[in-house]
Amino acid sequence: MFKKIMVPVDLAHKEDLGKALKCAADLAGHYGAEIVYVGVTTNTPSSTAHNAEEYKGKLDAFADEQAEGQGFTAGAEVLVSHDPRSDVDDVLLQAVTDTGADLVVMASHMPNILDYVWPSNGGKIAEHAKCTVMVVRGT
Repeated sequence: MFKKIMVPVDLAHKEDLGKALKCAADLAGHYGAEIVYVGVTTNTPSSTAHNAEEYKGKLDAFADEQAEGQGFTAGAEVLVSHDPRSDVDDVLLQAVTDTGADLVVMASHMPNILDYVWPSNGGKIAEHAKCTVMVVRGT
């Protein structure tokens, strides 16, 4: 049913992704799908990496770690943005097309009052992506 699963990853908050990562791994194993972990970063230094190349190395290692012994293949795709906080949704929507994903599995927080003013990343991706999107709440 699914052949390529895109999983957006924020390496600065990877401890909050457990439930979504498990869900994606289970689906990949069940359908024999490939997972592509997608990270959005900037070329300027951040708390996660000094530059996009260093971030790519960390995301590649993360993908290898996730796939190890799990029965699915994984890759990593780093997308560079000038301001990831403001345009992460648009960058991720483009990544859905660029990666050829037919399913997106992404973590999300529990909705709160601010979600009525600014939609969550998961909400925007689910609303605009041209593939199936699974938003997984909780850690």
